[in-house]
Amino acid sequence: MRQDWVEVEVSELGKVITGGTPSKKNSEYYSSYDFPFYKPTDLNKGYYVRESSDYLSDLGFQQSRSAKAGSVLVTCIGATIGKTGIIRKEGAFNQQINAIVPNKPLSSEFIYYQIISSSFQRAIKNAASSTTLPILNKGRFSKLIFRICPLPEQRAIVSKIEELFSDLDKGIADLKKAQDQLKIYRQAVLKKAFEGELTREWREQQTNLPTADQLLEQIKEERQKHYEQQLENWKQAVKDWEKNGKEGKKPGKPAIYKLFDSPVKTLNLNLPSTWFFDCIGNTCSKTEYGSSSKSNISGKIPVLRMGNMQDGKIDWKDLKYSSDSEEINQYLLKEGDVLFNRTNSPELVGKTVQYKGERPAIFAGYLIRLNQIENIISGAYLNHFLNSHPAKVYGSFVKTDGVNQSNINGDKLSNYPIPICSIEEQHQIVREIETRLSVCDKVEQSITESLEKAKALRQSILKKAFEGTLLSTAEIEKCKQAKDYEPASVLLERIKNSSTKVSAS
Repeated sequence: MRQDWVEVEVSELGKVITGGTPSKKNSEYYSSYDFPFYKPTDLNKGYYVRESSDYLSDLGFQQSRSAKAGSVLVTCIGATIGKTGIIRKEGAFNQQINAIVPNKPLSSEFIYYQIISSSFQRAIKNAASSTTLPILNKGRFSKLIFRICPLPEQRAIVSKIEELFSDLDKGIADLKKAQDQLKIYRQAVLKKAFEGELTREWREQQTNLPTADQLLEQIKEERQKHYEQQLENWKQAVKDWEKNGKEGKKPGKPAIYKLFDSPVKTLNLNLPSTWFFDCIGNTCSKTEYGSSSKSNISGKIPVLRMGNMQDGKIDWKDLKYSSDSEEINQYLLKEGDVLFNRTNSPELVGKTVQYKGERPAIFAGYLIRLNQIENIISGAYLNHFLNSHPAKVYGSFVKTDGVNQSNINGDKLSNYPIPICSIEEQHQIVREIETRLSVCDKVEQSITESLEKAKALRQSILKKAFEGTLLSTAEIEKCKQAKDYEPASVLLERIKNSSTKVSAS
C-alpha cells in the first residue's frame, strides 16, 4: 500500500446505521409510492438501487431509520450477507441492512466497489457471528478495515473499474445470449424428436414396424407379462423370507396394474401415423413416492433430493444420507430409474432425471420414481420427454399451486399424455437426441468456464484496484496534479475536523 493511502475502520467513512421495520400492524405506516423502504431483495438489482418493492408513508418514514441518496447499503444477515448497493433516492431500510452514509466528499462508488471485492466479502463473513444464521451487527461492521486513497485517485479507480467492467459485461451478455440460444436449440431438438422428425429416414428403412393398433396390443401384452413376472418374483421372495425364519417385513404382494384411459388432453405435437398418444401410467408398473424420513449429513447411502436434479442430470453435490436398512431396501434406485420432482417452485416443478447407477442411492419424498416397463418404454426416452417443452406446458396445466410452491402428484403424472412409438424407434430417438445434445453440452461447458473466468477477472480487477496497482504510473501522476489532491490521511483529518465543527455549531 502506498504512503498516500491509509487504512481506517468503516466507522471513519461516515455514519453507520442499522435499519428497522415499522410495525406491520399499523397500515398508516405504509403506502404505495411515498418513501422507499429497502430490503435485501432490492439489492439484487445491481450497482445502483433505483427503486424498492415496498414504500412507507410520511408517518412510517418518521418512525424509521433512513439514509440519504448515495448511501451504501450492505446486507448484514443470512445467506445474502454482504450483498451491496448504492441507493439513488433517500429512503428507509429494514434491520437486515447496515448503511454507510459517506462523509463528503468520499466516493460512494469507491466504497461500493471495495465492499464487493472478495477480500472485503471474506472480512464480512469472518466477522459475522458463527451461528446457523450469520449476523454482522453494527459494532463489528463498523470495525472492519477499509482502504482510502486520495480523492482524484478514487475517481480514477472508479472510472477504470467501470470501463473494464463494461467490456466484461458485454462479453458476459454475449455468453448468456449464447446460453439462451442453446436452450432454444435443445427444445427444438426435443420437439422434432417427439414428432418423429429425427427418425423419419430411419422409419423409411424399416420393413416391419407395428401399426399404432398393433403397438397398443403389444403394450397390453407386455404389461400383463411384466405383472406376471412381478408376481413370480414376489412368490419367490415370500419363500426366501419364510426360509430365513420370517426375519423382517413380509414382502408385499404387487398390486394389479391399473389401466389408464386414453389421454383426455393431448399435446401440440404432430405424430407419424405409426405413433399414438398414451398415458405415462400405462408404460409403468406404478409411480412411487420416495422416503419421508429425515436425512442426515452423513450415513451409509446418499438420499437424492430435488436440489440434486439439475438440467436433466443428477448433481452429486450437497448430499444428505440415510443409514436406515428398511428405507434403503425400499427406495434403493436401480440403474435406468426415472425420477420426477413433484413439488417445487412453479417454474421448477416437474424436473426429471434418469439415474444411471453412478453410485448407490435412494430418493426423497418430494420425488416420484416412475417404474417404467422396459419393453414398453425406454427410461432415457421418458426422461427426455418429461424435460421437453410440450411436457412442461402440460405440467403447468395440471399442477396444483400453493404458497410459493406447486405440486404434481402421482395420479396426475400417470395421466400425462406421451407420444408412443416402438421400443426400437425409442432407442433410435434417444441416440439421435443425445448425439445432438452432447455437442450442446460441450458448448455449454465452454460457456460456463468462460463465465467463471469473467467472474474471476472481475475480482482480479477489484483486487488490483484496492492494492493500488490498477492505475498506471502515468495515471497516478495525473491524479497527483489535480487541484484537490491530498494524501488520504490529510483528507480524513480534514473531514474529521469539518464534522467536529458542524457538530459544535
